[in-house]
Amino acid sequence: MNDYKIPAQTHIGHVHLKVSDLQKSLDFYCGLLGFEKMVMYGDQAAFISAGGYHHHIGLNTWHSKGASPAPEYASGLYHTAILYPERKDLAIILKRLIDARYNITGASDHGVSEAIYLNDPDQNGVELYWDRPKEQWPVDQEGNLTMFTRRLDIENLLQLAN
Repeated sequence: MNDYKIPAQTHIGHVHLKVSDLQKSLDFYCGLLGFEKMVMYGDQAAFISAGGYHHHIGLNTWHSKGASPAPEYASGLYHTAILYPERKDLAIILKRLIDARYNITGASDHGVSEAIYLNDPDQNGVELYWDRPKEQWPVDQEGNLTMFTRRLDIENLLQLAN
């Protein structure tokens, strides 16, 4: 049983979030972050995507319409991570967030990636990031991956947004 490894080509297909107000969530994920609406189930659920996939994110109010955010100190989803293809794409969304005066809760350089952190309207954590090419990932003398958390050079990143 311990010798099983999930196939290397496996990907996380989508995340489905309980939200309190579907329109506010659509305004955030589609209006601000730029996802496209693929399917609506009345006024209770929406499926959104990047690039025309059937859905990367599901949003629903089936058990959460008008509900308060989940408690910060409870089990549950820490954040949804949205991977951008290029560093310039991360720079563009960062500039968009700044221009919209949207609250950014953090920004980090992890060696393997650069990330921007924020919360959606229901206080679900969202990480927007890009991965450095694998050959640039930090490793120790034995070749072991050595991730870290350092201050993201936002000024340097924003130079790509123009």
